Amino acid sequence: MTEATAEMAAGVAAGAKAAEWWRGATIYQVYPRSFADSNGDGIGDLAGVTGRLDYIADLGVDAVWLSPFFTSPMKDFGYDVADYRGIDPIFGTMADFDALVARAHALGLRLLIDQVYSHTSDAHAWFRASRENRSNAHADWYVWADAKPDGSPPSNWQTVFGGPAWTWDARRGQYYLHNFLPSQPDLNVHNPLVQDELLATARFWLDRGVDGFRLDAINFAMHDPALTDNPPAGPGKRTRPFDFQQHLHNQSHPDIAVFLERLRSVIDSYPGAFSVAEVGGDRAASEAKLYTVDSQRLHSAYGFDFLYAPQLSAEVVRRTIREWPGGAGEGWPSWAFSNHDAPRFASRWAADGDPDATARLGLLLLVALRGNAILYQGEELGLTQAQVPYERLQDPEAIANWPQTLGRDGARTPMPWTDTAPQAGFSTGEPWLPVDPAHLRLSVTAQAADPASILAFTRSLLALRRAHPALRIGSITLADGNDDVLVFEREAGERLVCAFNPGNMTQAWVAPPGCEVLAACGGAGLAMLPPRSGLIAKRP
Repeated sequence: MTEATAEMAAGVAAGAKAAEWWRGATIYQVYPRSFADSNGDGIGDLAGVTGRLDYIADLGVDAVWLSPFFTSPMKDFGYDVADYRGIDPIFGTMADFDALVARAHALGLRLLIDQVYSHTSDAHAWFRASRENRSNAHADWYVWADAKPDGSPPSNWQTVFGGPAWTWDARRGQYYLHNFLPSQPDLNVHNPLVQDELLATARFWLDRGVDGFRLDAINFAMHDPALTDNPPAGPGKRTRPFDFQQHLHNQSHPDIAVFLERLRSVIDSYPGAFSVAEVGGDRAASEAKLYTVDSQRLHSAYGFDFLYAPQLSAEVVRRTIREWPGGAGEGWPSWAFSNHDAPRFASRWAADGDPDATARLGLLLLVALRGNAILYQGEELGLTQAQVPYERLQDPEAIANWPQTLGRDGARTPMPWTDTAPQAGFSTGEPWLPVDPAHLRLSVTAQAADPASILAFTRSLLALRRAHPALRIGSITLADGNDDVLVFEREAGERLVCAFNPGNMTQAWVAPPGCEVLAACGGAGLAMLPPRSGLIAKRP
């Protein structure tokens, strides 16, 4: 344990749970299936995560977000929950989870877990009961509707993964709604009884010691009960039927915000607990604000501003900054550049073919933005999108859309711990997804002793963020610059200027007089910004 980790652990052990520990926090996302395998079956597990928590704490993050580990048939790898309060045996036991919570807290880390409130697995006991007939106690816990007179589905809604969002069930003689796979039926969250059960689940995990939740696809939690057809979308690239529609009626119902107020009331009864929502779609910014307004709903939210951005540009960042100016009643944003659903940014934004330089630039920008920084496992190493051959694909979306999209498997391959052990130290068995040989040079052990490595750079950036309130909680103000240069200031008792050139051509830029560079990448200086470079400097 490093000195910094020991200090954080002592703070938590002493009961230092500040009400807003999360504001400006760095959150490390763990995808358990691919993080560390403790028993050699090729699938990461909870004990594996526990065994690597020291590494996470030594990075200098504030919290760990753990992707689903609940009982599931794994058709969508845990996001199809069959028991909200059960641990899937491939990940371990409840005792393993309790040990993980205890170790995280001993290291000064908060632990967040996923909650999937928009849908369940069709293997869930609620759905098995619901589909039996139209009069049982769970009959209205899912979204059922009669066929149109010609037998076609009740509306034209399409699924994210491709195909109609309705599947016929002969037992009930009705269609059921699913915005994702047919095996992921949508809960009827309009039903107060469903809400009550979801809130009871939240209490169950908070009582177990978790420090909050990341809410998956929360804007899909409620639909238009009138089942109004979605209008067609405008022109643009389309790889799925889902892309042909404006998603006005199958998601984003106004009553979602009312449910979130109920959820916030539960969360607030556990001091220090935190909530962050995933909000995707064309209206993500406005919905994220709606879901976090006035401290009555969620603490934070993030969209796909960066996650699906095909390239990084000054204008993309300026636009996101303008959307969250920090006005009265405004919620607190979070930012993620990669995750288990999005291709890794080191590949996605490496227009010049230099993913290492892109990784450094992205990491520097992530710690400089106003909001929480969500760091996906392996980003601190500069991992690129892995190459997964078709015959090894696991992701249903990747298989359905191959080769038109990169899919999600390339961001889910095993964490490379060492370049010398089999399977990069992830497992002693054959992993569920292959290790990309290109990742071996970026493994933890390959970088750990190198002060010039991306891993060392990440640790220095997170230490800088902890040391400067302006980066963690300060205001943000866009400064003048040309179209290709991004410049903004952060201020909280000190003024920091942040300048970035995400393009491929050197840009002239003159820093304010007397600036002291605190961090830089790509050769950035106070009078010049080479391609893929940036800096954070303190103003006098």
